[in-house]
Amino acid sequence: MLLLCNFVNCQYYVRGEVRDEKGKLLPDAKIFLKTKGTFPYTSGNNGFFGIALNTPTDTITLIYDGYEVLKRNIDAREYQVLNMKMLPSMVSMMKNRLTSNTTNFTTDQNNFSSAFGESYSSLIENSFINASFYPETGFALNIDRASYSNIRRFIMNEMNVPADAVRIEEMLNYFNLKIDNNNNQSHFSCKTKVTGCPWNTANKLFFINITAPKLNLDSIPASNLVFLIDVSGSMDRPNRLPLLQSAFKLLVENLRIKDTISIVTYGGGVHVQLNKAGGAEKDKINNIIDSLYADGDTPGEGAIRTAYYIAKKAFIKNGNNRIILATDGDFNVGQSSEKELEDMIVFEKQSGIYLTCIGVGMGNYKDSKLETLAKKGNGNFAYLDNIGEAEKVLVTEFTKTIYAVANDAYLNVDFNKDVVKDYRLIGFDNKKEAVNDSSSILQGGEVGSGHNMMAIFEITPQTDIRDSLNNSIADLHLQYHLPANETPIYQNFKALYSPESFDTAPAPVRFATSVAMLGTLLRNSKFGKLFNYEKVYAIAAAAADINSNQQQQFLSIIKKSEKIYNYKKKKSFFN
Repeated sequence: MLLLCNFVNCQYYVRGEVRDEKGKLLPDAKIFLKTKGTFPYTSGNNGFFGIALNTPTDTITLIYDGYEVLKRNIDAREYQVLNMKMLPSMVSMMKNRLTSNTTNFTTDQNNFSSAFGESYSSLIENSFINASFYPETGFALNIDRASYSNIRRFIMNEMNVPADAVRIEEMLNYFNLKIDNNNNQSHFSCKTKVTGCPWNTANKLFFINITAPKLNLDSIPASNLVFLIDVSGSMDRPNRLPLLQSAFKLLVENLRIKDTISIVTYGGGVHVQLNKAGGAEKDKINNIIDSLYADGDTPGEGAIRTAYYIAKKAFIKNGNNRIILATDGDFNVGQSSEKELEDMIVFEKQSGIYLTCIGVGMGNYKDSKLETLAKKGNGNFAYLDNIGEAEKVLVTEFTKTIYAVANDAYLNVDFNKDVVKDYRLIGFDNKKEAVNDSSSILQGGEVGSGHNMMAIFEITPQTDIRDSLNNSIADLHLQYHLPANETPIYQNFKALYSPESFDTAPAPVRFATSVAMLGTLLRNSKFGKLFNYEKVYAIAAAAADINSNQQQQFLSIIKKSEKIYNYKKKKSFFN
């Protein structure tokens, strides 16, 4: 007994906390003590630790992704506050990201706008830029298309669309527009057009159509998918959890035997409903999806951490590892601000796991949060307003949504100032906070298999353009890297200045113009004063593909928009 008492009296207990340079607690940091050998301890879920020692002093080593290794001598009789320093590469990742890097912004807006209890990031519309002073601009490539289906939801419910819900580049993404049918299997392809401008005869429109390589379905690697489903009380609506259950069951039908699925839910707590089932177990997966019901609060932070933990355990090397988060975005337990969520996702992103966000709901839908999570999580973002949209995102465009062919993709555009006097990028508007931060950098995006992206500039040509047919309007420089490979890849294209009449331009070019025009009107933009809904409809109707249900539906969206926004007029254009 005396020997036991002496042994106990010789025990020490070192306590402390692990923080970053700004004082934020760092959970699950790896802790090694010299006297304990290679046995790892952690700072726990909250950043605090307590470890028993046999000696009063020891040497501690801390390891945390994105931070410099910290090693120091400690005294167990003192409380330890250990501050870790972020790696320079991580500092860059934490910076605010620009969607495009145009200049001459105004900043008299709030960071976030709110409408009907929903939240949207405030956007600052791109203006005309003098090419002599700023000939080079750029924009991010991505497959996000949430804005259009969200806009459609407002219009179909005969409601005004919040201006900041309108992201024109996502509206264009929705329709998968393509100037020609060529498809390169190994590299990006680029087609450009210069046409007249239907609202200003003195100006031209410059179209850039980028097509991503298309994966061979037979060679697509195995997928490790984690469904992270919000089952909190706010999801108890027909257009929320029931819609998601139907959507995920559609996705399950696309699974192959080599694919794996895990399911994590959050609502009144975080629960792992299914841990790594194979693609052949479709009945088992669907039964679990059918059993879900909505109840409780929304511990979004803990749920996201759990989903990443499950995804890491089932990680497939050189495979497609992805979390699919489905929610109305209303996180109310744990870290809930956009900045806190953004910081957490940036850390998790290093694991090589993608994050796709699917938004649903009306009334408390948090578009700003889901957009932040998707972009910082190296993923994409969609909004489901009906089961048809679920089928489009998760079945028809399954490979585009789920399989990335490029990360951090962006295009630099270097205008020829002898040809272009001024230019304006339509869409790709930046968040106010990114514009106000002088350290912000251009943010590249994730591009899925076979995606087509259309970008539109309005340009003012120089009054005297010599030998115009042999002049280039711009040099285009595409940069991206392959998934799981940080080595940048560069492709260069030259765009010729060879303007043609707008009326004879290819149908996808004219239809894209009508989409951009509708977005301009819905944003209540100053650039929309030169045309009206009747003009938008005339262009869309002449260009819409008669075999495309989506393009034909767009015509009715224009009509409904005109009635909503011109309700004070006695007679509609379309009556």
